[in-house]
Amino acid sequence: MAEKIEQYSSLIKDESGVSYIVEACGATTQSGLWEGWLEFYPLGSEKPVLRTERETTQPNRKALEYWATGLEPIYFEGAFERAYVKQ
Repeated sequence: MAEKIEQYSSLIKDESGVSYIVEACGATTQSGLWEGWLEFYPLGSEKPVLRTERETTQPNRKALEYWATGLEPIYFEGAFERAYVKQ
């Protein structure tokens, strides 16, 4: 089951001006590792939530939290592009 790991104060805007809240999420795999990805939630829009593919695999939840706390806004921009293309 997926869990929200971190919600960021930085917002991402798409080309139409819609702002998105950025969250790091994660879940355990069958082997017990933790996978992490980013989700982008549109504010005041009917646009869909965007999600990246797996961005990282960590040995445990604490390591995933550490990964999530180290992400910078420039990383969100690239991840948003990957999620947008995936859609």
